Amino acid sequence: ERAMALILLLCVSGMRAEPPRYSVPEEAERGSFVANIAKGLGLTSEELLARQARLVPEGEKQYFQLNQHTGDLVVRLQMDREELCGQSEPCLVRFEVLLESPLQSFRAEVRLTDINDHAPVFLNKEIVLKIPESTMPGTRFLLESAHDPDVGNNSLQHYSISSNDYFLVYTRRRSDGRRYAELVLDRALDREQQAEVTFSITAVDGGTPPRSGTALIRVVVLDINDNIPVFTQSVYKVSVKENSSQDAIVVVVSASDSDSGTNGEIVYSIVQNSEENFETFKINPETGQIRLKKPLDYEETKTYEVDVQATDGGGLSTHCKVEVQVKDVNDNAPEVIITSLTSTLSEAAPPSTVVALFNVRDRDSGDNGRTTCELTGEQPFRITLLAADAYALVTSETLDREQVEEYNVMVRARDEGSPALSVSKTLFVRLLDVNDNAPTFTQAIYTMVMSENEPAGRSLGRLSATDPDAGENAHVRYTLVPPPPGTLAAATFVSVDAESGTVRSLRPLDYEKVPAFEVTVRAADGGSPPLSAQAVLRIVVQDENDNAPVLLHPAPDSSAAGELVPRWAPSGYLVAKVVAVDADAGQNAWLSYELAKATEPGLFRVGLQSGEVRTARAVTERDAARQRLIVLVRDRGQPPRSATATLAVALVEDFSDAFHQLSHDPASGEQPQMAEEEILTTYLIASLCCVSSLFLLSVLVLTANTLCKACARAELSPPSPSCYADGDLASDGVGGTGTLSPAYRYEMCLTSGSGRSEFQFLRPVLP
Repeated sequence: ERAMALILLLCVSGMRAEPPRYSVPEEAERGSFVANIAKGLGLTSEELLARQARLVPEGEKQYFQLNQHTGDLVVRLQMDREELCGQSEPCLVRFEVLLESPLQSFRAEVRLTDINDHAPVFLNKEIVLKIPESTMPGTRFLLESAHDPDVGNNSLQHYSISSNDYFLVYTRRRSDGRRYAELVLDRALDREQQAEVTFSITAVDGGTPPRSGTALIRVVVLDINDNIPVFTQSVYKVSVKENSSQDAIVVVVSASDSDSGTNGEIVYSIVQNSEENFETFKINPETGQIRLKKPLDYEETKTYEVDVQATDGGGLSTHCKVEVQVKDVNDNAPEVIITSLTSTLSEAAPPSTVVALFNVRDRDSGDNGRTTCELTGEQPFRITLLAADAYALVTSETLDREQVEEYNVMVRARDEGSPALSVSKTLFVRLLDVNDNAPTFTQAIYTMVMSENEPAGRSLGRLSATDPDAGENAHVRYTLVPPPPGTLAAATFVSVDAESGTVRSLRPLDYEKVPAFEVTVRAADGGSPPLSAQAVLRIVVQDENDNAPVLLHPAPDSSAAGELVPRWAPSGYLVAKVVAVDADAGQNAWLSYELAKATEPGLFRVGLQSGEVRTARAVTERDAARQRLIVLVRDRGQPPRSATATLAVALVEDFSDAFHQLSHDPASGEQPQMAEEEILTTYLIASLCCVSSLFLLSVLVLTANTLCKACARAELSPPSPSCYADGDLASDGVGGTGTLSPAYRYEMCLTSGSGRSEFQFLRPVLP
């Protein structure tokens, strides 16, 4: 079974190797039916339509048209067989049928059959022959041939002459198949009876109906000349290269005449048997040199037959034939004929996508006409051979417009002549963009700085993303990515311009609340579907000095903090420590302390960085018992901000003195007790004055003194012990924020009006 399948495949391949041939008459009207291509290729019309069948002409013109729905091949342009092929037969118009999916090519031929649309034509309407009267009957004379461009039966078939008494005509055939006329003398001439014989010659073709052309033959009867010229050869055969220059010598013919005088002088001429010979060759009438009037072209005409006539002075003539064989040289470079070109190609096109279809043609023959085709340079394309001299330019790999946007593909065709000739054809292919690249940010993280309390609308910087695509696929737009639920709504702080990427603030920010924040920015292109990339935008809020220092100790709401310093305190004794903080950051939060005002400036000093209040020297008896200090706390912002702390310092000998100092302190909280003591002092002074004044009146004085004391006792409460708890002295600085250690507390009892002499410590109260 495999052997049978192989044989069948070989048979089918052999059948496909022979191109199908159809025929159509020349000058057929447009739309004329030629054949059904589908049947010839063994395909259905549905397959032709599905595989996008189309015709690729061999030349530059498309003479036929294919109906993909029916598979019919019809005439697209009228064709003149004589214009396309001249005298060549058969006249074939070749084309290729190209199918896709998969890519296949079939070569086909249409033969143009000749119609009789031309009549034979004589180049000269009058032919003059000079014939001596002594010419023997049976002598033959070569006549000028008529020209008929048709071929086959429609070409010239025979000649005839009108009725006359002296001549007959015979139709002869040349080696190339063309026919010519020979005039035969049937009866001897007699110049004295008839000096000139006139008759017509008619050339008739074989068409239906036949066409004909007529010329007039005028025979002039010459006086006797008994010797005719004789050529050295009846046939001259020469070969001439087609690249021979104009006026080059082809051959020299030679004839001789035995007569003497004018009858022996020979004049050479070319018998005009064709217009082509007349335009190509010329002869020197005296020397017989035949030269070229124009360069030869092997591709147009390969052989020439030239009839040369030698005539003597008496009018006698003879003929010879010159056969010129044109030798081909490699004078034609190959031609690259583009039949289909896709100048714009998507960069997403897969490998083996057809870009162009073209034919390579070389008019030379043999090795000079054999061609090869190649691409120059390294490019993602290759050439595929479809049929003889038919090629397809296809992609060889995937394309990337971002690397190379357009290609100048140079196709070079070279023949195998010596030297070889080549030609190059440049095909321009531009790639269309596909959205295959996402935008790319220039940085993964952008850091921008905005000042604290900066007004809204201020530009903070610019984001930048690039997209190597083109057009709308490269148009980048910027957006903020919404933050996850429950996180800081940083997107309300800044905005990003969708086109330029400019970042602007939306509202002022407080560094102390939001020192920095991050948002995610998305850059998306305009492709379909769009591609995007993300970057992190970090905004750092730059601190401004908008917060003054805040005192922690002493408390800012207290009028003054009381501190106790013993009079034996040495220099450097720690009195108190001022503690403050600043909500700003950096240099704006660096605090310094200085003594702004003091009762005795030289007694105390303040640590610049620590805020510790210490004695600058030892305390002396001359120093005031109560000292008031104002400490200035200042930050280093621009401009700087500050706060002040007030300290009340009491210099004491012992704790009784400390109580006395506290009780006379205007800042003390014992105002009701002080008022009571002042009233008692007033009454005592009044009593002493009365005793001095009324000493002699002792009874009266005694009575008055008794009455005064009674009045004083009535106003004062009975003496009773009064205990002061822990908080009673807090405002005076004992056991509160003073310099005594909070680890020791003392319980004391005082009686109203007892003064300081009855102030005693009973027992320490341990925590």
